[in-house]
Amino acid sequence: MLPIQKQHLPFSFRPRTTVTLLSLRRHQCHLPTTRLSTTAAAAACSASRADPFAVEEYLVSTCHLTPAQALKASKVLSHLKSPSRPDAVLAFLSGLGLSDADIAAAVAYDPKLLCSEVERTLAPRLAELRDLGLSPSQIARLVLVDPARFRRPTVVSKLQYYVPLFGSFDNLLQAVRSNAYLLSSDLERVVKPNVAFLMECGLDACDIAKLSVPVPRLITTNPERVRAMVERAEAVGVPRGTGMFRHALLAVAFLSEEKIAAKVEFLKKTFRWSESEVAIAVSKLPLMLKHSKDRLRRMSEFLITQVGLEPEYIAHRPALLTYSLERRLMPRHYVVKFLKENGLLEQDRSYYTAVQVSENVFMEKFIHPYKEAAPSLAQDYAAACRGEVPTTLGFQEPCTGPASA
Repeated sequence: MLPIQKQHLPFSFRPRTTVTLLSLRRHQCHLPTTRLSTTAAAAACSASRADPFAVEEYLVSTCHLTPAQALKASKVLSHLKSPSRPDAVLAFLSGLGLSDADIAAAVAYDPKLLCSEVERTLAPRLAELRDLGLSPSQIARLVLVDPARFRRPTVVSKLQYYVPLFGSFDNLLQAVRSNAYLLSSDLERVVKPNVAFLMECGLDACDIAKLSVPVPRLITTNPERVRAMVERAEAVGVPRGTGMFRHALLAVAFLSEEKIAAKVEFLKKTFRWSESEVAIAVSKLPLMLKHSKDRLRRMSEFLITQVGLEPEYIAHRPALLTYSLERRLMPRHYVVKFLKENGLLEQDRSYYTAVQVSENVFMEKFIHPYKEAAPSLAQDYAAACRGEVPTTLGFQEPCTGPASA
């Protein structure tokens, strides 16, 4: 392994020349021209030509890549004739605080990083990013997420724009992990027009940042596609500027009109909804368009057949569809049903209310008050939450298919 000179001040980093067998051979080629020295120099130069820089071996022994990674990376580094530039890059990365494993990951992701000039490219980029207020550890994390973009001058202007938009460097980094195009997309022609349009629709920077994680390409896609997304969100009954609009945009992003129409028809059939009822349900909970058909079928079977809720009732309270069937809807139905059948709870007490409240409130209102009349109620409820149907309460397991969260 060739020694790497680690420097912890990358701004003024100038890699110390490492004396290698190769450099000795080069010097041997310029020895005084006596017969003996000429013969020795010729032999040394011949040996040098016969022993070129072994890139693949260097990647394994010095950069700690696996043989498979090294083989792949070496194909874009075959032009390297000496380890001097890669050595300097490794020392620079080490100076940022990156571990050997981090450096190996960065090199495997972007082998051309080893071809960078430290003084002309990496050190100036580091200085610019620190001038933005980024700490060395934040810069190191940026290198790991996208080393190729770190090397480019445009990364500075993009961070200047994105950090305020996303609220923090950490939020931005989370979004970049989902969408590497954030650091490569054209700010002026793509990103800024998209952000401006979304803000016209009533979304603020926080909304856009939140959407950019589950919908990574939202602000980096073609502006015309973003306008089409907004039109589809409005078409499902959620106007711009409303609190539900962000959720509607999340639901329909990158879904075609045909797929949305097909899902709406499925909802009508599954929940026995009329045209107006499905419109009400989707406008209140647009994210149901992203629920799987199997989950929706099982919800309908349980709520309509087992609990006995009317389709219209569900359409006006679609939040029921957001809860876990096995861990919330079923166990609480068992408790409410048991209490009503045994005269411990008023018949008009709403199942929807029992479902909506937090776990602590549910225990206080539906379990603890009945510990004397039903001593095993708490234990049976806990068993039901684990997916077990307690026989002591006389519950019957609904036929809703295999369990799924």
